[in-house]
Amino acid sequence: MLCGIIQSGGFMKFKVVITYDSEYEGYIVDVPELVGCMSQGKTIDEALTNIKDAIKGWLEVEKKHGRLDIVEEKEVFLGEVTV
Repeated sequence: MLCGIIQSGGFMKFKVVITYDSEYEGYIVDVPELVGCMSQGKTIDEALTNIKDAIKGWLEVEKKHGRLDIVEEKEVFLGEVTV
């Protein structure tokens, strides 16, 4: 099942997780609702631009293979633990 929110005008809105990668010296973006959909960029703006392209590509491939289903929102929780 594809998760996301259909917005007015046919746009979809997805939650993303952005983390800084010191080895890459840039930002990694993950879309939890779209398994395997990730991108990166040297700046947050570049990473967000790149993830939009990655999402479009992910959706296109899923549609091509007939795997798109009803679109619904999925809650994402972010927290931290100290060990």
